[in-house]
Amino acid sequence: MKSRVYRATLFALYQFSIAIGIVAMPIALAARQAGFTLPINRLLMRIGEAYENAQSTMK
Repeated sequence: MKSRVYRATLFALYQFSIAIGIVAMPIALAARQAGFTLPINRLLMRIGEAYENAQSTMK
């Protein structure tokens, strides 16, 4: 039961971080023009990997 809750939480967090990335796109583009980068890609990759690892341990 805990693993289902864990996977569901990771999935919701992954979807939420994608939505934040979409909303933050204009800010990220402006920041890139100014010479800064936002770590949204790293966040998405880590959460995606955690979700995939949770999926593979359940099989």
